[in-house]
Amino acid sequence: MPLVDFGVYVDGARTPDPATLTDTFEVMRERHGMAWIGLYRPSEDEVREIAAEFDLHPLAVEDALVGHQRAKLDRYGDTEFIVLRPARYVDSTEEVEFGEVHVFVGVDFVVTVRHAESPDLARVRHRMEENPELLALGPQAVLYAILDEVVDEYSPVIAGLENDIDEIEDQLFDGDPGVARRIFGLSREVIEFQRAVQPLVPILETLRGDEQHPIDLELRRALRDVLDHAQRAVERADGYRAILENALLVHSTLVAQAQNEEMRRMTEHSLGQNEQVKKVSSWAAILFAPTLVGTIYGMNFDFMPELHWVFGYPMALGLMAATSITLYFVFKRRHWL
Repeated sequence: MPLVDFGVYVDGARTPDPATLTDTFEVMRERHGMAWIGLYRPSEDEVREIAAEFDLHPLAVEDALVGHQRAKLDRYGDTEFIVLRPARYVDSTEEVEFGEVHVFVGVDFVVTVRHAESPDLARVRHRMEENPELLALGPQAVLYAILDEVVDEYSPVIAGLENDIDEIEDQLFDGDPGVARRIFGLSREVIEFQRAVQPLVPILETLRGDEQHPIDLELRRALRDVLDHAQRAVERADGYRAILENALLVHSTLVAQAQNEEMRRMTEHSLGQNEQVKKVSSWAAILFAPTLVGTIYGMNFDFMPELHWVFGYPMALGLMAATSITLYFVFKRRHWL
């Protein structure tokens, strides 16, 4: 059901639940209490009914209906509209899932609109009901509890991301061909995590109050604690992004080194082949010289110089030998042989 829970609280204690949402509005005013209404993926009519009752700003209502907003804090008179991006780490897929929750906070009401399973606002409600002194501080105390829950749920996400990064560092030097894809995927999750966490710091600093928006001292201290946790989460996210950028650089370097090594081996192989070609070509040239002389003198012409000369045969043999020996020493000097 879209309407998850609704109740009226007076001095930190939950009064008998109204039968319907409409009764909640009436009971809240009769008892001068605080209404806390939780919605889960509500319809447009349900949101607009609550918006009309609490006079919510149209822009905030549209944001709540459309969703896909970045974490932010908007103030419309006495009403605050906060968008939070909770996250949870899924062990089975080793991925981070991001949700979205919208919170309307007024003088005497809190309305939450969830678009995902996280955060567990039922746990927040039970915890607050067990602490009536804190709940008696009103809607700002409920907002603090929701923020605290969202930030606390970041801890398993940080642990999961850290474990994934450790695995990537092992894959880098094991030569895993799929490590680049995993680095890119994890970088995308870390960037999304940064977008969820970073806006919380200015949001919490604003909610701690000022002269125009005073807040209870104990509640301010509690928000300070949440702010500290949020700042640590931001620092971890920034650190993870830097590590992944370095991992990608290391991977690129390792790939380049492997390519260079392969090119070196190919070059050495090519040089070895060139040496063999040189030797073969040299011997072919040496053997070709006597063949050329013998071919010329083997022609059956009647009129050839030195054909009937008594020293013609020795001269031909000598020419063959001299040519071959000369070529041998020429190639030897050039290190072809």
